Amino acid sequence: MSGAPVAGTGRRSRPVRLGPRSIAALVLISATGVVAFGWPLLAGAGSGLAHAQDAPWLFGALLPLLVAVVVATISESGLDAKAVAMLGVLAAVGAALRPLGAGTAGLEPMFFLMVLSGRVLGPGFGFVLGSVTMFASALLTGGVGPWMPFQMLAMGWFTMGAGLLPGADRLRGRAESAMLGAYGFVAAFAYGTVMNLYGWPLIAGLGSGVSFVAGDPLAQNLVRFLAYCATTSLGWDLGRAVLTVALTLTVGPTLLRALRRATRRAAFEARAGFEDAER
Repeated sequence: MSGAPVAGTGRRSRPVRLGPRSIAALVLISATGVVAFGWPLLAGAGSGLAHAQDAPWLFGALLPLLVAVVVATISESGLDAKAVAMLGVLAAVGAALRPLGAGTAGLEPMFFLMVLSGRVLGPGFGFVLGSVTMFASALLTGGVGPWMPFQMLAMGWFTMGAGLLPGADRLRGRAESAMLGAYGFVAAFAYGTVMNLYGWPLIAGLGSGVSFVAGDPLAQNLVRFLAYCATTSLGWDLGRAVLTVALTLTVGPTLLRALRRATRRAAFEARAGFEDAER
């Protein structure tokens, strides 16, 4: 005879796995983001580039897709309200960290928290966390503008990437910290590059070597874009990357343990089982 269900008591916290619906939602939202960032590179000379006009449409598409990712992840993983509340707390902490270094040589401490949180929460919740954190920080700092939905997408990809790193069930200790530090370094540059792609077509008169030229061949514009990144944002991105690595290697191990304890208590790993009532 079977008794009441009991939750599993696994000692290790694992990232939330992606199911088919979660993957479909992430693919759709990422494809939307790639088009939003990249369409100016394929636009003709008379197309009238205007990210300021397409940003409201992107933001309107982004919100329901974020909700779709959360709903799909919850339905496929069996997470409860505590897990969603934890995501909200991390988003609030990340938003509070951003103003501490904003405007100072790219020193933005929120990025290391996104790396660690993405590692613990997994790619689906990581993407939502990155996007929501950037949205909350924009409201907190008064940084709401046409760039905001693009920042939300870029930070969502940044955090999702940490959740996609290998060895989530096995890798711990110094090896994991080194991997996360290396990812944070590369991804910090990738974030800056993606955001440059948003602003670069809007800036004219920087010189023929770095300015975007609508209607020019894609290869030529990409060469100018790389030159633009090297001359305008390389130092800023380097500061962000170095700080992310430093915090990941020093504070990271302690914070990872704390986050994993919290996920266990938030029923991220709850599994139903049955005990014999006659025993």
